Amino acid sequence: MRHVLLILALLLPAAVLADAPRITGAEAAKSGMGWKISVTLQHPDEGWDHYADAWEVRDMAGNVLGTRELMHPHGHNEPFTRSLSSVMIPDGTRKVMIYARCKTHGWGEDGVKLKLRP
Repeated sequence: MRHVLLILALLLPAAVLADAPRITGAEAAKSGMGWKISVTLQHPDEGWDHYADAWEVRDMAGNVLGTRELMHPHGHNEPFTRSLSSVMIPDGTRKVMIYARCKTHGWGEDGVKLKLRP
């Protein structure tokens, strides 16, 4: 029994990291007074209890500028793109960070830097 627990303890961190949503693309386009941000995610969704359920835009200081909630699973490991319109980004901001969240494992630690081109 002790060996089984040791093996599970060693494998659990790898399983958690493997299930983090992966940002495979991001684009920003000026739209009126705000920005339209489009993000492509890949995640091994397993159903309603375990799927990529959000992504957000943060400034370089970590302040949240916009959040896109994802309301349902998107299939097993299929990349998909969703957009968020009217994101208000302060004038003079040249780059933002995008982070993704999994319903089971929470926010990923690795964000993707997105350069803004006015």
